[in-house]
Amino acid sequence: MARIVEMAQPLVENRVLVPKERVVYYEAIQEFLVAEDHQSSLAGFGALHVMWEDLAEVRTLATLDSWRGHGVGSALLNQLLERARSLGVARVFCLTFEVEFFTRHGFRIMADQAPVDPEVYAELLRSPDEGVAEFLDLARVKPNTLGNTRMILDLGSPQH
Repeated sequence: MARIVEMAQPLVENRVLVPKERVVYYEAIQEFLVAEDHQSSLAGFGALHVMWEDLAEVRTLATLDSWRGHGVGSALLNQLLERARSLGVARVFCLTFEVEFFTRHGFRIMADQAPVDPEVYAELLRSPDEGVAEFLDLARVKPNTLGNTRMILDLGSPQH
């Protein structure tokens, strides 16, 4: 996990990734996938965080600059989406500056209407998770996410 935190730091400083405390990375270690080069050096990483029975978020998806354009990000995203399908998730959310990348993978910009039913919305409001707040587009996360785009991908009906 230390390698991920180290690689994420310059991306946080350049506002490519949302800042997170080190403890948040460790709490989510089971959600991460990593890509390594032939020398077992970190090439990229990404996480899938389940938010609700049919909803998950792709989080902290990044590749080293030297690996950009080589399919590492796409491979990680495809694996995360496959993980979502295997869990029965029907929709995957992301908050990103990389709109073009996610659009190429089928994501679309979220409309301003409520993203979930009112009952689910009320349940999600109880979550202390910042990703849930970003998904719900709550005002309290706006200073941290200014300029990011909320996007969503419909994977189809959940498979339970």
